[in-house]
Amino acid sequence: MAQVMVVDDDDTVASVVVNYLERAGHTTRRIGDGQAALDGLAQHEPDLMVLDLMLPGIDGLEVCRQVRLKWPHLPVVMLTALSEPEDRIAGLEVGADDYVTKPFSPRELVLRVDSVLRRVTAPQPALAAKRVLTAGSITVDTAARRATRDGRELALTVRELDLLVYLMAHPGEAFNREQLMREVWGWTFGDQSTVTVHVRRLREKIEDDPTTPTLIQTVWGIGYRLELP
Repeated sequence: MAQVMVVDDDDTVASVVVNYLERAGHTTRRIGDGQAALDGLAQHEPDLMVLDLMLPGIDGLEVCRQVRLKWPHLPVVMLTALSEPEDRIAGLEVGADDYVTKPFSPRELVLRVDSVLRRVTAPQPALAAKRVLTAGSITVDTAARRATRDGRELALTVRELDLLVYLMAHPGEAFNREQLMREVWGWTFGDQSTVTVHVRRLREKIEDDPTTPTLIQTVWGIGYRLELP
């Protein structure tokens, strides 16, 4: 069971989301605007936030941006009524761990919430015996879910850490986006640009020069590969 903050100004949508999450065993706190959500986080940090993109006042993108600055490890699942790929990518660019497009299946939303929460509370099964992974100046304690670069902790989101761990556990192996979506996100469907955005964000945090990466390399026509120094 987790404490989930639901941020949505649509009473009908929020009620459905709250109802399904509570039926799944979670407790919820419903908030109707962005500023109130940020104020609420300062007092009661939840285990996960379900965040609508279109909010009065401070919109969901700005809320997510501020969340990543102050609460970098808080999982965020974004709701968006915008179907254009660039709108979905915008949410991922500011640090959302996952997203669901309206109209959505409440059951799918619960599955995605549970998927993100599982990644926070349990390591990937294949890594159970590998507590510490290293790649150059990057070190990851998989049990503590803590990544450092030159000894300083990295502010990685849930999915960024999962992606880094998976690549570090398989150095020298090339994976396409479909494989990474399945192994890291746990989904056999979805917009694979999610992977592209997360790779880009991860490079910005672990590479000396993200424009010419030396750790996470692009394998043209295939996908990505982590090279040990």
